[in-house]
Amino acid sequence: MDDSTVNYQKSNISDNNFEQCIKCTICTVYCPVTPVNPDFPGPKQAGPDGERYRLKKPFFYDEALKYCLNCKRCEVVCPSNVKIGDIIQSARIKYSKKSPGLRDRMLANTDFMGNMATLVAPVVNATLGLKPVKKIMDATLGIDAHRTFPSYASEKFTTWFKKEARLNQSRYPRQVAYFHGCYVNYNYPQLGKDLVTVMNAVGYGIKLLEDEKCCGVAKISNRLIDEAKRDGKINLEQIRRAVLEENLTVIGTSSTCTFTIRDEYPHLLDLDNADVRDEVMLATRFLYNLIDSGKAKLVFRDDYKKRVAYHTPCHMEKLGWTIYSTSLLKMIPGLDYVPLESNCCGIAGTYGFKKENYNDSQDIGRPLFNQILGEHVDLVATDCETCKWQIEMSTGMPVANPISIIADALDIEATRRANSVNLK
Repeated sequence: MDDSTVNYQKSNISDNNFEQCIKCTICTVYCPVTPVNPDFPGPKQAGPDGERYRLKKPFFYDEALKYCLNCKRCEVVCPSNVKIGDIIQSARIKYSKKSPGLRDRMLANTDFMGNMATLVAPVVNATLGLKPVKKIMDATLGIDAHRTFPSYASEKFTTWFKKEARLNQSRYPRQVAYFHGCYVNYNYPQLGKDLVTVMNAVGYGIKLLEDEKCCGVAKISNRLIDEAKRDGKINLEQIRRAVLEENLTVIGTSSTCTFTIRDEYPHLLDLDNADVRDEVMLATRFLYNLIDSGKAKLVFRDDYKKRVAYHTPCHMEKLGWTIYSTSLLKMIPGLDYVPLESNCCGIAGTYGFKKENYNDSQDIGRPLFNQILGEHVDLVATDCETCKWQIEMSTGMPVANPISIIADALDIEATRRANSVNLK
């Protein structure tokens, strides 16, 4: 095969590779939406099959593509590496004529809503839990009355960090940058505090990105693309400063935030991140690599005893990084590890909050909920905050990030000594 033939073939393959679909339909078999919603045409038909028609005539676009979770399970199983989820999301961005409504903008603008809610968190949390308020939001905004909202914190993680932790971080001999995300900043600062605890114990100081914005996943799913791209550009500027100028790895505690920055920025927002992509990773991957290479050790308490089930978030499965979180959990001597079958929880960020999607969301997650309840565990572990919300609401079981479990089980002083942490 000469060079001209190779160049010709490359020029006739699109970025999302839809031409390589062999119509095996394995994507449809693994799609969590297809079995519960007959209105969704399925990933093969909505993705590569539909793309062939849409490229000829845009009126072939089907608004039923909105039912796609963008879970990427179709891409995980595709033998031809077709970016099926990207094809569907790109089609929604390009062809849908329905503008995002007030509900979609409220759900997607996590920074704005979080900043406002944390100012009066007790009032907001109490109000959102009232049945009359839920019924009003159901009737006027289309946010399902059965959905439980995550609580807002009275103090943002960034506020706590600046007051309580920042000055001490420069004393550690090694540094890492932290993309905390909206969940840690507005809803659950304790996860960020737990990360600081763990990383400090192994001799790493934490630096925050100076002007971090929402990763953009909620804006992408609600087709607020200009806003998502604006925030993405700001995030990449800060990440480049950390990686290229300060020689730091950027770690996160959210599988979805990390996945969005690494893969959705170039695929859906046309933001080139090739120069920094490999230095953006989950904290569990970074920590595991330190331990595996002999650069860090973890020492755990003798009295920690818990039976813990691990749920793999869909975006974690797409990243291929489940092994890092589960391996770290298995290092805890007193932890009885219970693997769960691979199932989507069904919430998909803002998807499961919407009235038209709520029943499907719960039907998708039911096999997972039933398995969790049948395992009689003390705790469920997962790396995705929205999976946490869905599982806690639907099973009543507590859910924690692996980093928080490690922090809880860790013997801090013994770990410091094992890593010879000598502060400057």
